[in-house]
Amino acid sequence: MKYYYDLHLHSCLSPCGDMDMTPNNIVGLAKLLGLDVIALTDHNSSLNCEAAMKVGKANGLTVIPGMELTTSEDIHAVCLFPTLEKALDWNEYVTEHRIRISNKAEIYGRQVIMNEDDEEIGEVGELLLPASQISIMSAYKKAKEFGGICFPAHIDRDSLSILSVLGEIDESCGFRTAELTDISKLGALRKRHPILDTLNIITDSDAHYLENMRDAENFLELDELSAESVIRALDTKP
Repeated sequence: MKYYYDLHLHSCLSPCGDMDMTPNNIVGLAKLLGLDVIALTDHNSSLNCEAAMKVGKANGLTVIPGMELTTSEDIHAVCLFPTLEKALDWNEYVTEHRIRISNKAEIYGRQVIMNEDDEEIGEVGELLLPASQISIMSAYKKAKEFGGICFPAHIDRDSLSILSVLGEIDESCGFRTAELTDISKLGALRKRHPILDTLNIITDSDAHYLENMRDAENFLELDELSAESVIRALDTKP
């Protein structure tokens, strides 16, 4: 069956995410847009995934716990996990391997943790934007050790993407999937980077504001709708 997705969304935990990006607002709008499955992928943190998953379950929407990792090269990569437990284990690992500096909320924005009722239950004091010590070359393999998957984010962008930083996607990275934000750029990118012919190509919104979330346009063909089946599909070469 076809299941419509957006696997790259930020909440108010991301310092650049709008405070209106609460678990209930994200899930509610995703339902209105016709999505079947979403992933919450805040910058270098998975601490709002539990609330979003609870809201999703209550509203018939599959929410995959994830993270947008900033690698040591300052490249963004989306990491998805089959369970909250695995995502929080990964969160702990990344926290131990990222640059630790205090957040200046007046500059970068607040980093708010919420519960399933959109109540503030905490705030991350260390800035979540800086790079980690995890390289893009090892990110896929390391995420696999935690039961998940990792793929380069928004490869069509001029900054914070694997192509803008390194100029290529090295086969030894192990990636099975790559993400675009604008599918119209795929043809030109494939001419310059033939490796894309060997990868699953998905398109996500990378929404930091509710108005950036997109209508249901992109879908995966799955036997069943679950985090496990999505990860399995993205981890299988086309």
